[in-house]
Amino acid sequence: MKIKINKPINLCCSSNVNVATSCCDTSEETSPHKDLPILIVGGGPIGLAAAAQLTVRQQNFILIEAGNTIAHNVETWRHVQLFSPWKYNLDEAAKILLQEMNWNEPLEDEVPTGSQLIEQYLTPLSQHNRISPYIQTNSTVISIARMDNDRMKSMERTVQPFEVYVENNGKISSVVARAVIDASGTWGNPNPAKSNGVWLPSEKQLLDDIEYGIPNIAKEKSLYAGRKIAVIGSGHSAINSLIQLCEVIKEYPDTVIYWLIRKEKVEHAYGGEEKDELMERGNLGKQIHELIDSGKVEVVNPFFVNQIERSEKIMIHGTWKDEVAILSGFDRVIVNTGSRPDYTMNSELRIAIDAATESVSSLANLIDPNMHSCGTVPAHGEQLLRHPEDNFYIVGSKSYGRAPTFLMATGYEQVRSITAYLCGDIEGSQQLQLELPATGVCCLNP
Repeated sequence: MKIKINKPINLCCSSNVNVATSCCDTSEETSPHKDLPILIVGGGPIGLAAAAQLTVRQQNFILIEAGNTIAHNVETWRHVQLFSPWKYNLDEAAKILLQEMNWNEPLEDEVPTGSQLIEQYLTPLSQHNRISPYIQTNSTVISIARMDNDRMKSMERTVQPFEVYVENNGKISSVVARAVIDASGTWGNPNPAKSNGVWLPSEKQLLDDIEYGIPNIAKEKSLYAGRKIAVIGSGHSAINSLIQLCEVIKEYPDTVIYWLIRKEKVEHAYGGEEKDELMERGNLGKQIHELIDSGKVEVVNPFFVNQIERSEKIMIHGTWKDEVAILSGFDRVIVNTGSRPDYTMNSELRIAIDAATESVSSLANLIDPNMHSCGTVPAHGEQLLRHPEDNFYIVGSKSYGRAPTFLMATGYEQVRSITAYLCGDIEGSQQLQLELPATGVCCLNP
């Protein structure tokens, strides 16, 4: 497998990208590996933003994407409307590059679907002539290590480059890099339905009857019309699934929908509603509130799933109001219980991961839902995202671990700060100016 290495371009770092106005000067770098590329894992919105930031800073990079196209995970939810408008979904460095291509910038207050995010932003960005040659799709990162050093070895560890093993069409090759930005995300690694977080073989054997993620119900209506459906989970993905299912009821009124949540009060799942500064996020709460009040969705709470099995129909075993219960007769189950990070590729690196959230440890107190439900996290960059492994960073939703409150704009600020630091622009890396819209609800748990 041949992987091209990006050549430095004759483009000055721009103040429009929220960095220092002088050109990025790497001539004084003392690292013996300064000419090696920076490797980005993942070709989603955050990985491509990292590529854009490195491009305008004249830095060599390679981007590795496991899917057969960029934004492979976004492809699985093309039909879903985001709750954040375009102004929170566009990286500033990416906008500069796109404007070189006579790009039609979307209206900042319009809210895109996943399909529009891909077609109007991510695909054009990936096709930029200073980015596209350095993207490798259909390639999976197997492991990231320090050259000639396993996880235990400390002597001269930081002076060695990274050695990244990549599988492409059954062949494994290695790439040497001076830094690694892991933007591989969590979307393809869902949590199970079981409330204790354990994946059982019996659940994996029911994949024909259980849908993880947000299904395109309008496209696959025959799987749901006139059926008895259970939705498990209380976040925005679950609400999206429920709203789609209620559209089916309009045409097929004998469709039955159950919503299984662990929350003591269903109102806690509605979020800030009209108080939310993101109108579409608030609308999700308002819509599900109205659907519950109308009786179109049967809420079962607090319900803790213990097991799912199938005889003639699907049965869900669990605990309901502290009593053992079995809910039966379901034709299909949608599980929207969030996702979790996979750190297999990082096992030979020294990384700091929080024991509860599985997030970057320094973020845990800001995002742990056991401590607060604000959903709004202060801007944070390179300093907060450092690991004991120098020049290795986990960004995007993976940096949040299992916590559910990540927004794309947060990831853009993360990679802006990190790439500034790797470029030698220390001052620029420390100037954090991101302001996120409040959710309209914040409950602290001391």
